[in-house]
Amino acid sequence: MTVIITIDGIAASGKSSVASRVASKLNIPYISSGYLYRAVTYLVYVSQIDPSDQEAIVAALHTHPLTLIPKPEENEVWQGEENYTPFLHTTEVDLTVSEIARHAAVRTWVTEQLKDLPPPFVAEGRDMGTAVFPHAHHKFYLTASVQVRAQRRAKERPEDLESIQAALEMRDREDRIQSKPAPDAVVIDTSDLTLDQVVEQILKGVQ
Repeated sequence: MTVIITIDGIAASGKSSVASRVASKLNIPYISSGYLYRAVTYLVYVSQIDPSDQEAIVAALHTHPLTLIPKPEENEVWQGEENYTPFLHTTEVDLTVSEIARHAAVRTWVTEQLKDLPPPFVAEGRDMGTAVFPHAHHKFYLTASVQVRAQRRAKERPEDLESIQAALEMRDREDRIQSKPAPDAVVIDTSDLTLDQVVEQILKGVQ
């Protein structure tokens, strides 16, 4: 089985949870570009690099290489012997990850890391069905209202709902150009769907 399934979508639309569940049902790995973008962002943060300095970011990636490790239920990213994973979903990373991901050299680096991974797998994140795996066998794009996404994220974060929604609205504006669905992707609005219902729709689509 060499199938590639891509799951793109806007911030907090449930991509990681859905991809993990779909991959588990199909008994294949899942990979997340978001973990890599967030790991680069965290590296920039701890290294005190200017987020707008693309050249310095790329230099840091060469001197402090990051490794994505796909696991059945989640991905991990390590920098040498340090596990970055626990630090990737923080407000500090949330506020800067879009800026980091806009750098062409960073996107190229992430794409190269992902393309080195052997299929089969479910790939979720930014540009999966467009720039990274344009020839994927099945493509899906998840969306949901900002209110629903804020409520979902509030269950995972200590911040108040209003702050989370404001951050998501800003992220949506920043991501609008980059996070478009592939022309041949199936768009699923998850606002009124449970996780299991979204997974079921995708599994039906790949059978």
